[in-house]
Amino acid sequence: MVKIELPYGQRHLTLEIPEERLEAVLEAGSPVLTKGESEQARVEKALAHPIGSPTLRELSQNKNKIVIISSDHTRPVPSKITMPLLLREIRSGNPEAEVTILVATGFHRGTTLSELRERYGEEIVNTVNIVVHDSSYEAGLTKIAKLPSGGDLILNKLAVEADLLVAEGFIEPHFFAGFSGGRKSVLPGIASRATIMANHCSAFIAHPNCRTGVLEGNPIQKDMLFAAQAAKLAFILNVVLGSDKKVIKAFAGHYDEAHLQGCRFVRELAGVQARPADIVITTNGGYPLDQNIYQTVKGMTAAEATCKGNGIIIAVSQCSDGHGGEDFFYTFAEAAPIEGIMQEILQRPSEMTIADQWESQILARILLKHPVIMVTDAPRSMVETMRMHWAPSLAEAVKLAERMLGNDEAKVTVIPDGVAVIVS
Repeated sequence: MVKIELPYGQRHLTLEIPEERLEAVLEAGSPVLTKGESEQARVEKALAHPIGSPTLRELSQNKNKIVIISSDHTRPVPSKITMPLLLREIRSGNPEAEVTILVATGFHRGTTLSELRERYGEEIVNTVNIVVHDSSYEAGLTKIAKLPSGGDLILNKLAVEADLLVAEGFIEPHFFAGFSGGRKSVLPGIASRATIMANHCSAFIAHPNCRTGVLEGNPIQKDMLFAAQAAKLAFILNVVLGSDKKVIKAFAGHYDEAHLQGCRFVRELAGVQARPADIVITTNGGYPLDQNIYQTVKGMTAAEATCKGNGIIIAVSQCSDGHGGEDFFYTFAEAAPIEGIMQEILQRPSEMTIADQWESQILARILLKHPVIMVTDAPRSMVETMRMHWAPSLAEAVKLAERMLGNDEAKVTVIPDGVAVIVS
């Protein structure tokens, strides 16, 4: 019997599977790390040797209003490490600078005060101006350009009016933008609702290049890169995290050059060969990415890439926050069959994109091919309303999958962290 630990919230669940039934365990590789080097030292090294850019200390000189775009509560960015170092660099270059941390919520709910304290620590929360972006607050937004796709580029005024715009974030595979980090801090991070909708339209989500690990020819990325340039994003600090959410590498400097180097690093680590099986078990890597069903779709896409035709996906995700989006939930709560949901989404023009449509489209795509069983704290009624199956434990989920397949010896592929791999 093989035992595999799967992240679930801030703890782990144990999967037990007969060795002869285990097709594969698909995990990202581990880099060779410098012995004794701390997370902070890795970040400091990146800041001291930026890619394609002067140092942040140099850039900060003579800049009065400096805005740091920072990831929100749904991202495991170790801001308690990165933010003090960014502030130190800025203040070393210009002690008198007016610094604002702009929390990039994109289309997510607002980050709470307790979540800000957890992310930055009491000292930063008490001493630095922190603004949580609101994509619907029109008075705080301004139109600056047209996106290549035709939509209006509307961004947070604080960022647009800054003398220096900086962003922190992390790089991981992303299920339709290719990779996170870099330009994503601007779009969708600090963009308006209308801009995000246009960028996340059904035609783009359906595009064959809008997939995990793909930047070239990705129309969503084209808009995002344009937005970062138009916003005059001057400097980024992006980290790469290991399975324990610790910093294994950091990239700093030019918003595109530094990000591309980081993406190449992640691609080498995260690339895994598909090992098709009738049952594929995946997770969202635990907290904070498994807070809701909305985010859990990301981990499901990794399973989708290695699940046999008519095979079954088991998604292990705590979802303490429930479904994560009203429009997302009600799209599936309606009586229409999955085929009807997909058809309606695909026929919707970009300017009519609705909230969470992109997540609904990808979940519908998966459900049209594979039944999904969720092991989760989310209510059974919620999961079943969203056209998925619910199981009270991993063992029961496997048994349910076996019954659905009519095969109690079905092969199983396990992906311990579905958002950390690029399956091809």
